Amino acid sequence: MENLIYLLKDYTFQTVALGSAILGLISGVLGSFAVLRKQSLLGDGVSHAALPGVVLAFILTGSKDTEVLLLGALIFGLLATLFMLSIVKHTRIKFDSALALVMSVFFGLGLVLLTYVQKIPNSNQAGLKRFIFGQASTLLKRDVYFMVICGIILLAVILLFWKEFKLFIFDSEYARSLGFPAQKLNLLLSFLIVMAIIIGLQTVGVILMSAMLIAPAVAARQWTNKFWVMVALSALFGAISGISGTVGSSLTSKLPTGPAIVVIVSTIVIFSVLFAPGRGILQKLLHRRKLKQFLINRGGDSDVPAI
Repeated sequence: MENLIYLLKDYTFQTVALGSAILGLISGVLGSFAVLRKQSLLGDGVSHAALPGVVLAFILTGSKDTEVLLLGALIFGLLATLFMLSIVKHTRIKFDSALALVMSVFFGLGLVLLTYVQKIPNSNQAGLKRFIFGQASTLLKRDVYFMVICGIILLAVILLFWKEFKLFIFDSEYARSLGFPAQKLNLLLSFLIVMAIIIGLQTVGVILMSAMLIAPAVAARQWTNKFWVMVALSALFGAISGISGTVGSSLTSKLPTGPAIVVIVSTIVIFSVLFAPGRGILQKLLHRRKLKQFLINRGGDSDVPAI
C-alpha cells in the first residue's frame, strides 16, 4: 500500500497514467464504430502501415519530435486506408484480403526503412523502435497535452455527427436513400479511426494498437444492446485498462506498460464474454440447462410420452 501511495504521487507515473487513460478512452469510443462496422482489423492494418511514415518522417527531417513522427504516421495511415477502400470499391477483392495486402506491403517497407536508418552512422536514430512495441514510459507532458487536444477534437466530431454515423453504421443503404453522403461519412469515420490509432503508437506500438482499439468495444458489446451505452462502457473499459496497466507496470520490475495494458483489457474481454448478463457464455449454458430440465419435467408430467 505504501508503494502504491508513493507511486500515485510520482510525477512520471501521473503523466504516463493520464496519457494511457486518454488513449484508452479515445480507442474505446472509436473502436465501437470499427467493431459495429465489421472492420475490426482496420486498426491492425493502419497501425502496421504507419511504421514507414514514422521512419520516413525521421529520414526527411532528422527530427525525433513526437509531433513530426506522428504526422508521418498519419499520412501513411491515411494512404493505407484509402488504398484499402479503393481496392474494395474498384475490384472484386474482399476487405480482409485488401487489408492483408496493404498491411504486409506497408509494414515490410517500414522494416526496410528502419533497417536502413539503423545503419546510418548517426546516434540520433536511436529510439525509433519504440513505435513497434510502444514505450509509454517515454511520454512527456507535452505528449499528454497533444493527446488531450487530439482527443477533444475527435470526440467533438463524433458528437457533431453522432446521428449520421449511427445511421450509417446500422443501415448504410437507408442512409443513402435519405440523401446522406455515405461515402464521405465512411471516409470521415475512417479518418477519425486512423487518428485514434496514430495517437496510441507511442504508448502501445503498431503491433498492439489494434487490441486497444477493438478489445474495449468487444467487452462493452457483451453488456448492452444500446449503442450509446456501448460507447460509454467501451471508453470506461479503455481508460481503466490504461490506468491499471500503468500501475501494474510500475509496481512490477521489467514489465512494459503497453503489453500490461493489453493484458488488462484482454482480461476484461474474457470476463465479459463469460459472465455478461444476456450474452455471457456461462449464463447461456445455465439458461439452456434450465430449459432442458423444464422440458424434461414437463414431459414427465404429461400423459403424452416425451420425445
